[in-house]
This record gives sequence, structure tokens and C-alpha cells, in this order.
Amino acid sequence: MIAFLSQPWPWYVAGIFIGLTVPTLLLLGNKCFGISSSLRHICAACIPAKIPFFNYDWKKEMWNIFFVVGVLIGGFIANTFLADPNDVVIAANTKAELTSMGITNYSGLVPVDIFSWAALGELRGWIFMVLGGFLVGFGTRYAGGCTSGHSIMGLSNLQMPSLIATCCFMIGGFLMTWFGLPFLLSL
Repeated sequence: MIAFLSQPWPWYVAGIFIGLTVPTLLLLGNKCFGISSSLRHICAACIPAKIPFFNYDWKKEMWNIFFVVGVLIGGFIANTFLADPNDVVIAANTKAELTSMGITNYSGLVPVDIFSWAALGELRGWIFMVLGGFLVGFGTRYAGGCTSGHSIMGLSNLQMPSLIATCCFMIGGFLMTWFGLPFLLSL
């Protein structure tokens, strides 16, 4: 059984399970799927200040916090007990393109040259990790949700704001890949 679980699965298996999450949550009490909202629930539970944004009945959303804890535990179990001992295969074209931009060291899929503690000693490391992290957090709040909430749940519910947000996520990703990434890696 462990051998079956630890082998790489085709992408469409995960797609089916993620896709079934939406109707399951809707049937179990009209719940919305999303990860970023759980941070708000945690802050509402832990910050005793009278900040209006955090003044709501966060206990009604406790299932979301359990969901995120389950994601973390599942990730730990998969990484610790079900990890594939083989190296992650990165497409040759992708590796060649990244090598031409100075990215040569990897840990799994993570380019260590820009995502490591040592990289924080360089300007581009700060830009990618600190500024990038801030922009992801700000963008998530500004867009009213993250990619999982909008692209999985919102599109399934035929919500126009989620369609607009998903299109903007994709356009932003394409622009960053083609223009922003080469510029930032040249710093």
C-alpha cells in the first residue's frame, strides 16, 4: 500500500479530488473553499485587539482552520513517509533557460540560488522572498481571495469576480515569467 501511495500520481487524479472538494463543501453546509481566509480566522482568534476586520464570529469558520492544519499534516506525512527517492525531473528546456539566467542549484523543484537563507544576503533574494511574499499577501487580500479560492471555488460557482481574478492571476504570471523574472535574475 505504501508503495502505491508513494509513487508519483498522474496530474488528473489530483484534479479530480480537488474538483470533488467544491461540491462536497457546498453539500456539507454551503462552505467556501480557500486557504487565505484561514489566516484571517487565526488572527481573529489570537489578536485580542478591537480591530473591526477581526471582529466576527470566527468559531463558525473553525472547519477552515482544521482544513489548513490537515493540509500541513498531510504535507508533512507525504514528505516524511511517502517521498519519492528519485530526483525531481525538470524539463531540459526549463533547466537550460534557468541556467542561462544563473540558476543552477536546486533542491527538489526549488531553485536554491534565489530561495534559501543564503540568498537573503543578496538583493534578488530579498526581492523574491520578502517583497514577493508581501506582494502575494497583499494581492490575496486585495483580490478578496487566493488562487485556490477564486480559481477552484469561485469559477465553479460561476462568479464573475473570480473569473476576473483568475484571468489577472494568469496574465500576471505570464508577464512575470517573460519579463519580470529575467530582469530580476539579472540583478
